[in-house]
Amino acid sequence: MSRILSTAPDAIANLAQGLALPDLVVVLCAAWCGTCRDFSPVTERIARRWPEAAFVQLDIEDDSEIAGDIEVENFPTLVVFRQGVCVHFGVSLPQEGVVTRLIAALLEGQPRAVAVAPEVAQLPKLLMQLVQGA
Repeated sequence: MSRILSTAPDAIANLAQGLALPDLVVVLCAAWCGTCRDFSPVTERIARRWPEAAFVQLDIEDDSEIAGDIEVENFPTLVVFRQGVCVHFGVSLPQEGVVTRLIAALLEGQPRAVAVAPEVAQLPKLLMQLVQGA
């Protein structure tokens, strides 16, 4: 099932209330994937560095109502949104330094939107609905 990795309640509260879209990092994974299991503690540590952002881990199978139609080339896949716009969609290995630098560049810089399938683009909206229903 999905796991909220954020440490800041405000980031999740904003997502739940739909008041403002926080920066959002989604890790698409699968329970059977060993690399995904290795990535989980890495993303938990990284989430603590950006308390203003919402970090969520979605299992592509268990959370199929949200992530089931997304075409994933490999696991884990990292999706990063800035104010509801996708700025990254790609496979990420559990190399903490590399992932930290990537997220820093995306959340602290001026990244450009990337073209993604509609299923990926709607993740913030679907996650808002998930959090609101919880």
